[in-house]
Amino acid sequence: MHPIKGIMGAFRRRRLTPVLGRALHVSRLTRRDRTSAAQMANLLEFTRRTLQMNLSEKPGQHLAEHIRQLFGLAAIAVFDADLHEVYQSGDWTVDPSELVQNAFHFETSNDDPSTGTSRRVIRMGAVPIGSLVLRGETSPLTNSLLAAVIAITFDRYRATANESRIEAERQAEQMRATVLDNLAHAYKTPLTAIRAASSGLSEMGRLSPAQAELVSLIDEQASLLNELTTRLLTTARLESGDPDAPFARLHPEMTTADSLIEEVIDGLGERSADADIQVELPEPGLAFESDRGLVVMLLTQYLDNACKYSYAGSMITVRAERAGREILFSVHSVGPVIPPAERDRIFDRYYRSSSSSTSAAGTGIGLSIAKRAALAHKGSVWVSSDDTAGTTFFAAIPDRNIAGSSTGIAATDAEKQRSTP
Repeated sequence: MHPIKGIMGAFRRRRLTPVLGRALHVSRLTRRDRTSAAQMANLLEFTRRTLQMNLSEKPGQHLAEHIRQLFGLAAIAVFDADLHEVYQSGDWTVDPSELVQNAFHFETSNDDPSTGTSRRVIRMGAVPIGSLVLRGETSPLTNSLLAAVIAITFDRYRATANESRIEAERQAEQMRATVLDNLAHAYKTPLTAIRAASSGLSEMGRLSPAQAELVSLIDEQASLLNELTTRLLTTARLESGDPDAPFARLHPEMTTADSLIEEVIDGLGERSADADIQVELPEPGLAFESDRGLVVMLLTQYLDNACKYSYAGSMITVRAERAGREILFSVHSVGPVIPPAERDRIFDRYYRSSSSSTSAAGTGIGLSIAKRAALAHKGSVWVSSDDTAGTTFFAAIPDRNIAGSSTGIAATDAEKQRSTP
């Protein structure tokens, strides 16, 4: 080779090498930009599809299939920790269930170029709610964004499921209330006939002592059945949600606390015969406006419970006083202590405290009626119980004459007492 040609060839190579290197680098950047742009477009399309999903169904499988289809992945697995279900799409050489659950439990988020496998923990805020494992060519940023969109979709599904559950419970509650109402009405007629017949037999006279005792037993048990039926009927109507149902509408009237408490004690009859009941009225002639029938029902339940569960020989105290815009009723007795964890639950329908469920018969309905009667007035109920002070059931009933309406009751002294254990 001619020396001059060799020198010129080497010179050209030295000049072309940086140019070719820069061209290759630009080509890689351009290809990377195109890939990133395509992945962003796919991510937008994936987000659009998630917004159009029917969230009455579990979204996991649809999410896995959409991601694999849009991003051309070999395989993908999604783990929903709340439902504890794994959704997969594509061809896996191994079972992805353990792989994706390990990513969740060990909170592993990484990208392995050697195997083309990426892992992401799906989080809602700082809380892990699932995981994502995919095999294919995607950028770390895209993988993180996919996990974020899945997290939002999971959260939307849970919100929708909760709304559906609440609506189903509401409909079931309405149906239950309707059934109770119909049953109570159906029982009322034969119970009335039985009570009328037993009263007729008693008035006829000429009954032997044994016959008189049987008639008395029939009348007593028919009265108990009638009272239980009335409670069921009241529960159904208070919880029906029907604004036109009796008890759903208040029938306010002016009354006095002393006459109301006297009616409650008289109504208990034999159930309070052995009880030492004391009435405390700091304000004599305390008058207020409320639905008298509902308040009588509430206090009857409180006092009946006190008579059943208080220790023999102990005093029961019924108290009524004004507390701001409310009338605060309380029934105090000394008996088994109600555990702290049960002090809210005992007002739930059919729930009976473990401390008293074996000491006296009951249905678990009464206190739920008391609570509903208070809520109908926009009032509240609560209980305090300990070894030293005994047990006191409270009911705060807004005075409609002062409040002017059943809403907007301001905080009062009774509110302060609610926070007292």
